[in-house]
Amino acid sequence: MRVSAPTERTDKEVRTMKLVLKTTAALVLATAIPASAFAGGSWYPYEAEEVMPAFASDGVVSTVTYTPVEKAEKAWNICVSFPHMKDAYWLGVDYGVADEAERLGVKMNLVEAGGYTELAKQITQIEDCVSGGADAVVIGAISYEGLNNVIGEISGKGVPVIDVINGVSSGDISAKSLVSFKTMGAETGRYLAGKHPAGSEPVKVGWFPGPAGAGWVEAAHAGFMEAVAGSAVEVLEPRFGDTGKETQLKLVEDVLQANPDVRYLAGTAVTAEAAQGLIRERGLQGKVDLLAFYMTPGVYTGIKRGFILAAPADSMVVQGRIAIDQAVRILEGKDYTKHVGPKIFVVDPSNINDVARENILPPAGFKPVFSVN
Repeated sequence: MRVSAPTERTDKEVRTMKLVLKTTAALVLATAIPASAFAGGSWYPYEAEEVMPAFASDGVVSTVTYTPVEKAEKAWNICVSFPHMKDAYWLGVDYGVADEAERLGVKMNLVEAGGYTELAKQITQIEDCVSGGADAVVIGAISYEGLNNVIGEISGKGVPVIDVINGVSSGDISAKSLVSFKTMGAETGRYLAGKHPAGSEPVKVGWFPGPAGAGWVEAAHAGFMEAVAGSAVEVLEPRFGDTGKETQLKLVEDVLQANPDVRYLAGTAVTAEAAQGLIRERGLQGKVDLLAFYMTPGVYTGIKRGFILAAPADSMVVQGRIAIDQAVRILEGKDYTKHVGPKIFVVDPSNINDVARENILPPAGFKPVFSVN
């Protein structure tokens, strides 16, 4: 799991590299791959997006090139708290925080609550981390608002809190490393709208945003609907439901039964993964295409094999890496970007072979890592 340290570069080389990256970014389309996806040997510099003012829901987004510190000044003790480790998404974030902690030479202890119903357990785990001597805490939150009290208590003790992936509403955090699920939904919608602009032949899309009421689902739904507005894309009545495979498969079957002329099925990664077999069984390949609004190993493989058309990548591995780097920078009194996330880009058959898989997904066969010493 070790990442070899890059060779030192002169100031001139660094400035030249940044200029090349900025020039490249200006020339590519919104769905293009970040320049770092072509780099070998290290994950950075990485095309990212900073939000200003930090933590603002309506802040201005600007492109930045993210470069972490080379090494920590001491073996800081960083606690990482996740909602669960039951799927490949959080396994990818785990890979990011664990590998970056090892690269930087800091200690990392990861706790997971066991699911999104376990808010009280997550709070207790975080409190135990701090009482056990954590210098900083990275939190993938179960609840947008439910952790605010414990975050306030932690920050009041001088322990920095970094918000990763899910987002919290607390103003007591020190930094955010995440992307907007509204943007994820919007990227998926824009991809379809680009294929079927206004004036072209209308196409019907079945839309499966996930469990009703969940913040990330509502955000993705809003972004998707806004992005397809005014295009030739006609969205059928959204089918909300739990992200269990059986639930999503039943929703897909219902839509196919009621709408034999549907052209696309778009929704959660579970939706796309579950629908692949059904589409093949019914001989609908090429007639009904699948899209997901976030990336998982199953979706990646589906795109590789031609069973899934496209999905935006939020580079969850890099979100984890940045969170660890932010913690180290804060602890060492160094400049840091307060609110930042990897640049989202759409992966489809045209670019999947150029994507650095290790930046957007955990390596094949990666097992959960709960501590780095």
